[in-house]
Amino acid sequence: MRIAVFGSGPTGFYATDHLFKAAGVTVEVDLYDRLPTPYGLVRGGVAPDHQKIKSVTRAYERTAQNPRFRFYGGVEFGSDIRLADVRRHYHAVIYCVGAQVDRAMRIPGESLGRSHAATEFVAWYNGHPDYRDREFDLSQESVAVVGVGNVAVDVCRVLARSVDELKTTDIADYALEQLAESRIREIHMLGRRGPAQAAFSNPEIKELGELEGADIRVFEEEAALDAVSQEWVDSGADRSAPRKVEILQQYAADERSGKSRTLTVRFLVSPVELIAGEDGAVTRVKLVKNELYRNERGTVRPRATDHFEDLAAGLGISVPLVKRGPTGVIGTNKADALETVRVLLEDVAAGKHWEPESPSAESAERFVAERAPTYFSFADWKALDALEVARGKAEGRPRVKFVSVEEMQAAIR
Repeated sequence: MRIAVFGSGPTGFYATDHLFKAAGVTVEVDLYDRLPTPYGLVRGGVAPDHQKIKSVTRAYERTAQNPRFRFYGGVEFGSDIRLADVRRHYHAVIYCVGAQVDRAMRIPGESLGRSHAATEFVAWYNGHPDYRDREFDLSQESVAVVGVGNVAVDVCRVLARSVDELKTTDIADYALEQLAESRIREIHMLGRRGPAQAAFSNPEIKELGELEGADIRVFEEEAALDAVSQEWVDSGADRSAPRKVEILQQYAADERSGKSRTLTVRFLVSPVELIAGEDGAVTRVKLVKNELYRNERGTVRPRATDHFEDLAAGLGISVPLVKRGPTGVIGTNKADALETVRVLLEDVAAGKHWEPESPSAESAERFVAERAPTYFSFADWKALDALEVARGKAEGRPRVKFVSVEEMQAAIR
């Protein structure tokens, strides 16, 4: 069987590995990506100060060493290659393109200047070619980050880090330069539900209390559990919740040490409007206080009260949910990939697959070279990887990234 996989992030590699290990069928996989570089969010989404997480790419490299594997980077589905082309060369296709666009919050003022989706900011500081030219006004003193998952924690942590902490990471050089000039002093992370239901992991929230240049603040009244949350915690619905609440309540009791920045973690508040200042861009966020209740399925949900407050914030970054896009960890994708491969192989066993005209690796490679002559092979990526690591070594950093496709192609040439 010859399978095309579009998207070379974690799910793409996990799906490829499952296909290679499938019993009773020999599979060749051609893994495509719109960018010349593989690894998706491991390269473009994992925070630069979390290098240990990026070591997962070693497993992906082992998958790529299989002689039945080929990588075609810099090849875009829908323009360079279309579905009709795929059908001529492959028995089946798997799409692993992820959730690339955030869902809107759907509140007034969301389209104002200085209002951004977390996807843009995360990709910007990670040097994603599509986002390297985005602009974020870091001259503001206060920023509101909507969401309390791990992505929101990453955003807050990068904003709160000192330049000395960041310059030992693989953050994009242009982002490092701009963050070094940041005037942000107040960071507000806003959660709709209570502390027990916060989506961040315990290690992530604990790390926020260990920042070199920022104090963490939690309001005692928001860290306290109401009856609904206490019942939910006691039920054991989330085994990490008791420790999470303990950490947050300790933060609420701690005295601040006078660091240059303050990160305030809020609960039971939702933004209902972004309010413009005289320059026409965001200067304030109108918040509504929430209360918790259980719906007909027993799920703990927030609902608005009639209590409002205004929060001064000249920059807004939101992390709205898109399916499971910003939830879970990298390994969560492994189960998703396995389920997809299982269903695909069931179809193959039932004879439900394409009958391609030219099902050979050589014919597919000739076709790709014709449509996208500057494509990156995995060997090209490894050469680029070595160059980035060498550039980083000279500065005491894990790597210094090439942040445009043109730079990548020129480096390989």
